[in-house]
Amino acid sequence: MFKPLQQSHRLAWLLGLTIALGALLFLWRLGAVGQLDETPALFAAAGRAMADSGDWLTPRVNGHPRFDKPVLIYWLIGGLSLLPRHWDPLGSMAANLPSALSMLALMAALAATVFKQEPRAGFSKALTAALAFGLSPLVLLWGRVSVSDPLLTACLGIAMLGFWRAYGAESRQWPWGSWFFLGLAILSKGPVALVLAGASLLLFGLWQRDLGRLLRALAPGRGLLLSFGVAAPWYLLELWREGKPFLDSFFGYHNLQRFSEVVNHHSGPWWFFGVVLVIASLPATPMLLLGFGHELAMAAKTVAPPNSLPRFAACWLLAVLLIFSISATKLASYLLPGIPAMALLIALARAPEGLLSRARWCSIAIAALMGIGFLLAPLWVPAINDPEMPGLSSQLLAICAVQRSGFCFLVAALVGGLSQRNYFFNFPWLLGFQLPLVVWPLFGLVPTAELIDQIRQRPVRVIAAAVQKQMRSGEALAMVGINKPSLHYYTKQVVIYEGRPASGLRNLGERLQLEEAKQTKQAASLLLVIDKTTASQSFWQLVPRSVLASQGVYQLWRVQRSALQQQAGRLAAAGVPSTWQLPNPERY
Repeated sequence: MFKPLQQSHRLAWLLGLTIALGALLFLWRLGAVGQLDETPALFAAAGRAMADSGDWLTPRVNGHPRFDKPVLIYWLIGGLSLLPRHWDPLGSMAANLPSALSMLALMAALAATVFKQEPRAGFSKALTAALAFGLSPLVLLWGRVSVSDPLLTACLGIAMLGFWRAYGAESRQWPWGSWFFLGLAILSKGPVALVLAGASLLLFGLWQRDLGRLLRALAPGRGLLLSFGVAAPWYLLELWREGKPFLDSFFGYHNLQRFSEVVNHHSGPWWFFGVVLVIASLPATPMLLLGFGHELAMAAKTVAPPNSLPRFAACWLLAVLLIFSISATKLASYLLPGIPAMALLIALARAPEGLLSRARWCSIAIAALMGIGFLLAPLWVPAINDPEMPGLSSQLLAICAVQRSGFCFLVAALVGGLSQRNYFFNFPWLLGFQLPLVVWPLFGLVPTAELIDQIRQRPVRVIAAAVQKQMRSGEALAMVGINKPSLHYYTKQVVIYEGRPASGLRNLGERLQLEEAKQTKQAASLLLVIDKTTASQSFWQLVPRSVLASQGVYQLWRVQRSALQQQAGRLAAAGVPSTWQLPNPERY
């Protein structure tokens, strides 16, 4: 007979299995695609610029300071960029690895927290909580790209789980680790981390009617000192060096103004994040609604601290939803810090057996419908028509990635149904439902991403290589029409970006004249990357050029400065406005 495993050994097995499954979700072929335009390429460029320049204080992109996010994500990308290039030929592994490892760490933290709440029966629940987080479509999307949201989500999530353990555990140890991670969260995305943590904890303390015990357990006086000690030095040094531009851009525009005004056309109705939450929880949305509804129904009852994790998760998710629903600027990624709480509610959903059974069958039905929808890809994929990705629909059908996704969801529905009927000897229902979906990224999402990279991003890399080969001493580099920050990343050159309208041509001419007025050494020609739609416009057809390379929708031209400036002058005389001097905080 086998002896039962000790709790420490069971926890080790749990964490090993969680990390192995998480590695399939987030590390599999992570470096097989190039930089993704637009925002991820900016993060990658800023991180690598730190490594190249040796300036580890101020992030910079394309010659401009990048003040929109704090420095922690850039430090991680920059540090990984120092490794030999042969391990990462496209530069995407170094840029994306911080996000992927953040998701893995948070999956492990979720599993450990649930396991320690219920050590005897918690192995399967702990694993389902980790997978409910890792399999969220929102997490699968953002967990493999170079942005700061996954890092914020992980640091804040680990801090929040530690706060609950300090409250719910019998010991009275000060949770210094949680406050340390909260400091890292502030260093990942700014004061929003403190707002989210504070609102969640306050709501939980009031809902639990135990705010005093919560405060005693967390010792927020000492804790905030530790968090600020971790985060404040960089903010103070950056403010000392950059002064008012940093204050106005980071705190004024990227924090206060994003909350009070619609920024960069990212608006949405008040219920926007409700829809995002439904998508983020697919196909287990009924389980989420059941878990959240149960906590609302039990709001008037007192819950013992060791059993309060579902209530804590409900307060955590509700705080994130309320804060960002009030915000004028809305992006789907804003919900990411609430996804760990969503995962806990799915895994720990409690209800009478009848309601629980109906929620399970509804989840199975949703998975089956999604699977059928993916299998019917030949009916709807041909409607995809993106000028940047010609031929995507036909090639997507050819590789059968969408159809394989449908098969994964149908298998999940089948296994979930059989588990619900106890055909697998009482195998945990949710775990049986989730495990077939672990292979979905391998057979569906990753091949789709690699195809999109070949059609959408590889042409930019080819043009960037042509730029490096063709560029002469003193030549400027410009890109008009479709603007790709990855061109700056791959060429390591400052790129003058302008838009598709006629004002873009005039802007480019005036900016080149400004460079000449500064008496900088300039060649008589410049290299211009232009997409075919922009090149076909009449005002660009009048500019003499030599076509040096063509790939995808892009062409590389060599243009004489004098010819371009003459055309810019004609456009100015015709009344085409100049817009390049207008304030633009998003400029790169």
